[in-house]
Amino acid sequence: MAGPAFYFDLGSPEAYLTAERVLQVMPVATPWVPVLERDLGPAAGTVDRDDFAARAAGAGLQPVRWPDAFPFDSEQAMLAATYARSIGRVVPFSLAAFRQAFAGGRALSSDDVIVIAGSGCEMHPKALLTGTRTRGTRAALTRETALAAERGVTQVPAVWVPGAGDGGGQVFDGADGLERAAAACEVLAS
Repeated sequence: MAGPAFYFDLGSPEAYLTAERVLQVMPVATPWVPVLERDLGPAAGTVDRDDFAARAAGAGLQPVRWPDAFPFDSEQAMLAATYARSIGRVVPFSLAAFRQAFAGGRALSSDDVIVIAGSGCEMHPKALLTGTRTRGTRAALTRETALAAERGVTQVPAVWVPGAGDGGGQVFDGADGLERAAAACEVLAS
């Protein structure tokens, strides 16, 4: 049986907060899966910037700096994350990209910012940008987004836990989704 999956979009501030904690909170290895949130369902509501900044500070993260263009189109960044996943670098690339966006204040719709995030995890700029432009990378992002929707993911961040809920899997999303997913994994393991 497949293990849990952490679904995220680099344009989501909530996914950033969860990404900074997922490795410490989840009791089992949890693959990071890039998806396009816009293709999962209706757009999430607006972000309360003051509340978000307070929660980020409470989590010990760098002070929040919002990109001038927010929300930004995250498709190019999600293609880069999908390419990074294909070469085993999705976690370091995604953390670097989230930090560029929400601690550095840089929209991830720019190739330059994506390359900066990639350089933080030793991804060659030309390989990274070429990887975002292949049919295979685009197909993988489309396939993973469709699978997430099939599993019931309607927003990010979300953690899908197989065998939880009705036995076919359960989606845990929102601010406390990570802790509930970790608890479900603990129950399944016992």
